Amino acid sequence: MKAVVITSPGGPEVLQLKEVDDPQIQDDEVLIRIVATALNRADTLQRMGSYDPPKGDSPYLGLECSGTIEAVGKNVSRWKIGDQVCALVGGGAYAEKIAVPAGQVLPVPPGVSLQDAASFPEVACTVWSTIFMMSHLSKGETLLIHGGSSGIGTFTIQLAAYYGVKVFVTAGSEEKLAACKDLGAAVCINYKTEDFVARVKEETGGKGVDVILDNIGGSYLQRNIDSLNFDGRLFIIGFMGGVKTEVNLTGLLARRLTVQSAGLRNRSRDNKALIVSEVEKNVWPAIAAGKIKPIVYKCFPLAEAAEAHRLMESSKHIGKILLLTP
Repeated sequence: MKAVVITSPGGPEVLQLKEVDDPQIQDDEVLIRIVATALNRADTLQRMGSYDPPKGDSPYLGLECSGTIEAVGKNVSRWKIGDQVCALVGGGAYAEKIAVPAGQVLPVPPGVSLQDAASFPEVACTVWSTIFMMSHLSKGETLLIHGGSSGIGTFTIQLAAYYGVKVFVTAGSEEKLAACKDLGAAVCINYKTEDFVARVKEETGGKGVDVILDNIGGSYLQRNIDSLNFDGRLFIIGFMGGVKTEVNLTGLLARRLTVQSAGLRNRSRDNKALIVSEVEKNVWPAIAAGKIKPIVYKCFPLAEAAEAHRLMESSKHIGKILLLTP
């Protein structure tokens, strides 16, 4: 099969489409003929040599995909050859085929094309496993999402609004903020021209928000703490703003705050299967009802993975970027 290979750690130019060995499935896996995969920030980190795949997972890029099942292991009962599915994977989705544990496979949501379904697994599993399963975000609460126009952001806005949460977002342009508003964000803050802490306090009567989903990390930590209500929860899922900072911890004690962080890729197969099951139960109905739509900014052929990475790193996109197999 063909797969995108990292020829050496570096910029987008190191990505090349090459012939590689077909994956071999284990007894509890299925083989998917990939139609599409979606880019994630983690892909750019792996390309640069700073985010290796978990042991036993494919060395190739790609954390989610959609396609058609071509083979099933002898211990697999739910899925059959010909099923159209999407899947959460630990790597290997920048390719024509992939072997996936059966517990990490999802049906294509009703009303969504097989191609667009590739935009859902990683964001859905990330968001549900963090601010819902761990931070217990619930109806009537307030949520601040940094990077509201990203793939994670555009999905989270829709899901949180579906569950009766008032959504605040930050983004870096009026175009991006308008897109967030159209998806259901109630308060849209341009982080380039506004102090998001002051705006959050203004919009909440000085209280702050209940939960923050943050992909910035170090440079935002103090301001995130300052933006939280009593019993607030900060969930960190990325470090685009660095991994080190100095912080005043008194706010944690004074307002009973919780700081959480978790990744998805390095979880065990059993834990991923649990998350996927919870996503199918709690998120898929919202998609089927048309309350969450795939937000796809642009599609590239698999051979143009380098161009797709350049677009992601420019941060000009709104929503997800897809790669399509031949």
